[in-house]
Amino acid sequence: MRSPLSDVAAYRKARGENQTAFWSRFGVTQSGGSRYESGRDLPAPVAILVQAFADGILDDVALARLRKRSGT
Repeated sequence: MRSPLSDVAAYRKARGENQTAFWSRFGVTQSGGSRYESGRDLPAPVAILVQAFADGILDDVALARLRKRSGT
């Protein structure tokens, strides 16, 4: 299976989500997500979260808990 990190825009679109909905779960703004989708390198912490989400290790509930604990 191809990593979602190889084409994060295609992964997001395959999920049927807009940039705001997709990126906000990882604590990233829509404009930040747009930059990542346009070729800017994902910071390692965001890449880890996206990969863990794609692998089913983290879900929206777990990500929301992490955001709440971190204050973002």
